[in-house]
Amino acid sequence: MNAFTVDVEEWFHVCGVGGRLNAANWTHLPSRVVSTTRRLLDLLNAAQIPATFFVVGWVAERHPDLVQEIVAAGHIVGSHSHLHRKVFELTPDEFERDLDTCSAAIVAAGAPRPAAFRAPEWSIDDRAPWALEALAGRGFTTDASMAPVRLVGRVDSPRIPHVRSTPRGAIVEVPPFVVDRFGQVMPLGWGWALRMSSPARVLKSMALANRAGRPAVLTVHPWEIDPDPPRVTLPPRLRFAHYFRLSGFEARLKNIMHNAPFTTLTALAASARAS
Repeated sequence: MNAFTVDVEEWFHVCGVGGRLNAANWTHLPSRVVSTTRRLLDLLNAAQIPATFFVVGWVAERHPDLVQEIVAAGHIVGSHSHLHRKVFELTPDEFERDLDTCSAAIVAAGAPRPAAFRAPEWSIDDRAPWALEALAGRGFTTDASMAPVRLVGRVDSPRIPHVRSTPRGAIVEVPPFVVDRFGQVMPLGWGWALRMSSPARVLKSMALANRAGRPAVLTVHPWEIDPDPPRVTLPPRLRFAHYFRLSGFEARLKNIMHNAPFTTLTALAASARAS
């Protein structure tokens, strides 16, 4: 089976960008996260898919009703950090404080304390070897932050959910969906790669992975289905990641949702613990 996940963040939560998108300016920028997340909730409800919503704590503080809607719809709420900063750019103490602040915001908004975490931009890697231990020490049982691709992770990382031991307890790592193409490990389950690919190709790749015993974990952002997304000047790599082939993505995503089997991220993690 496969899992569907959502990173609940604003369109302006872009790591490493200053100027207009600096965190000091966030409260002055137009919010789009409520309407776009509700569109995703409607799509998931129509397809009867249970999802995990990794919520930025800053969003939970400002839109507690949205968090309650996610819970009421039967989905799981996880943590996507409080201020959407890359983990390897923080110290261990800063990371733990960020985790605590985000968890508190999610609980105050009306959701259970999160047990699953996803780092912004897959930023738990060799530059933050202490991160999984910090998560386990804070009561997290599942992490979904380590992408097995070269640009944002390690190509030799496992592609299936697996248990990792830390001095403060075990934690299950659930990686995003990747495929072998052109002699390289390529992303397929998120971002520009998912938006670029036809539903037929995504569904075929998911089916092949499932037959080989590998689940496919898909990830989307609310801003990817915004019918009128705000646009700002970004460096070329980020501009490509954020704006490439947004047009028509909602329809392509709907096709995938209705033609692939999905379970919960919790179920995938439980299966990894039992194996």
